Amino acid sequence: MLACELEMRRSSVWIVTLLAASLAPFAPAQAPENKEAQAAEFKGLPPRASPSEYQAQGKAGAVTIAAEFAGHSVPKLEGPLNTEDFVVVETAFFGAPGAKLVLSTNDFSLRINGKKKGVLPSVPFGMVTSSLKDPEWQPPEQKDAEKPSKSGLSTGQGGDNTPPVIHVPLELRRAMAQYLEKASLPEGDRTLPQAGLIYFRYSGHTKNIHSLELIYSGPAGEATLDLQP
Repeated sequence: MLACELEMRRSSVWIVTLLAASLAPFAPAQAPENKEAQAAEFKGLPPRASPSEYQAQGKAGAVTIAAEFAGHSVPKLEGPLNTEDFVVVETAFFGAPGAKLVLSTNDFSLRINGKKKGVLPSVPFGMVTSSLKDPEWQPPEQKDAEKPSKSGLSTGQGGDNTPPVIHVPLELRRAMAQYLEKASLPEGDRTLPQAGLIYFRYSGHTKNIHSLELIYSGPAGEATLDLQP
């Protein structure tokens, strides 16, 4: 009786093993952890080759901070985006090989025209998205208005001085917001070098800016960079 039970157990184990082996090719493969893809998801703009490729450089402890003023433009490979309500600074952190630093946009502020009481704090990218514009995009109704009619007259709404309401396509607004998120300075504990955009609320004309100071005060120390307006 005992021998019979043992034989039945061996048969059961053998059947389970054979069944598992036969189903293995059809089992969903576990996706390997792609550390590079995860890093790219949070990474900002690619840092340039060296700090000297930016307008300004400054030392904060053992870290070199580099920055360049972009005005009301958001740098983009295919062509810049625009924002009338904010100014943009491209910044980067450089350190020794393998060096890490906790990054935060809250560590930055901007002094315009030497105003000691008018230092602007940085703002999160989410506040900038609603003001983004793509200068390459033109409203369809504006294109139609520019076309002359068969009589040679413009098809625009003459006599109405009310500016037309421009509806930016949802896909375009989503694409601009996604780009801004990816291009912004990544936050958290990061391995250097790192780079990205930071933003400050300023709706004035950049031609009225005579001096710019980017101020950093964070885990690396303190630094002030003189930017070119």
